[in-house]
Amino acid sequence: MAETPSMISKIVKRNGTVVPYDRDRITTAIFKAAASVGGSDRAKAEELSIKVERAVAGTYGEHSIPTVEDIQDLVEQTLIEEGHARTSKAYILYRARQAEARESRQLQGEYTDNIPYKKIYDTLRWNMAHGCETIEGINRIIADGNYADLVRAVEKRYDEEVALGAEQMLDRIPGVRIVIIAGPSSSGKTTTTIKASEKLASRGIKLKAINVDHYFFDLEMHPKDEFGDYDYETPQALDLELIDQHLTALLEGKRIKTPHYDFKTGKRELDVHEMQLEDNEIVLIDSLHGLYDAMTQSIPAENKFRLYIETLGQVRTDDGIFLRWADNRLMRRMIRDSWHRNLQPLQTLTHWHYVRRSELRNIIPFISSVDYVVNSAMPHELPIMKNKLFKYFPEGMSLYKDNPKRQDAYVRAKRVHDMLHGLTEMPTDKDIPEKSLLREFIGGSQYSY
Repeated sequence: MAETPSMISKIVKRNGTVVPYDRDRITTAIFKAAASVGGSDRAKAEELSIKVERAVAGTYGEHSIPTVEDIQDLVEQTLIEEGHARTSKAYILYRARQAEARESRQLQGEYTDNIPYKKIYDTLRWNMAHGCETIEGINRIIADGNYADLVRAVEKRYDEEVALGAEQMLDRIPGVRIVIIAGPSSSGKTTTTIKASEKLASRGIKLKAINVDHYFFDLEMHPKDEFGDYDYETPQALDLELIDQHLTALLEGKRIKTPHYDFKTGKRELDVHEMQLEDNEIVLIDSLHGLYDAMTQSIPAENKFRLYIETLGQVRTDDGIFLRWADNRLMRRMIRDSWHRNLQPLQTLTHWHYVRRSELRNIIPFISSVDYVVNSAMPHELPIMKNKLFKYFPEGMSLYKDNPKRQDAYVRAKRVHDMLHGLTEMPTDKDIPEKSLLREFIGGSQYSY
């Protein structure tokens, strides 16, 4: 069935761009709808997607270029005609939810994940100016022997962004008592925190970081899903009340003792690390949930400076498909988890749905309140990521393709695989500086994490 040639080669997206047609996306959508009502036969979903293609050809002509909406309409029609009314209803509900989400994004204005388009456009312009806005461009840079030059340029851009953010923090002192560096998983919060600390220290401001990771509850208290996996990504996995109490005490000049959390045992010990603010010191927090109000609810807004960091990458394939920011961070975390948290890369892949769910619920809604945004995407990291990770994505696709409960992992694995497939890999990280943000994930950093 998979070898049946498609009569569709391209489709028109909602924004008017023409992109290659991918049957697997239709198959997966049908399979997920069927799974939601108890189905488990991916082969049947693929058979139905082929019938959808035939319906498209019969309606619009063979080798036509239909729109996304045209195809989705015919998916509904085909499901009903083939006797899959319950699946059709589930698919219709899915389309409705997607439409509501699009409308909500439009009402928010010119934002992607609440990031102003100007910031994204500036990133794209920078990439274009340095020839690294496409997979082909990065390949050309490597082939021409200019990879090390790209590394230096990207590292310089990132360092300058962090330094400018630190300058804005300095402008608001002494009012600011807490600096929050927040961002989604594997965006580079820790390295950004260290570099901002260095900049502020050079101006006589002493920083004292509070390690929020030590405030995790014991692992057995974390929520689980149907697979029995623990969820580190929800803010409720943290002792938010204790964090807020400790921050208040610190600003009042009191001495506290923070907990210690061991990720390998999943246990925390209370009252371990002593901490107190001295003269000219401010609290520095780098946390996935730094923007979540309950963490700092007792601290007045004028006493907080919020810096947000995200991989605002603008790298695309020859077909115009952009690397998703979350996929960039997924690859970083797959590597880091393997040596820092003793997890296999595919475990990180299957856990990632927690990450995105928590980001969309507990991080993205609060980005509009931040004072400054840093882009941590580094185009030169992609060839290194391919070398370290590419072998896992075909394995993930094979393992999860027919599992109705693991479709999220399958879709992500296929998407990243397709993005990296044509990229030249970099077999060594010798050109990456010891103070690079990338070292936070691949190891070998001069910094201690």
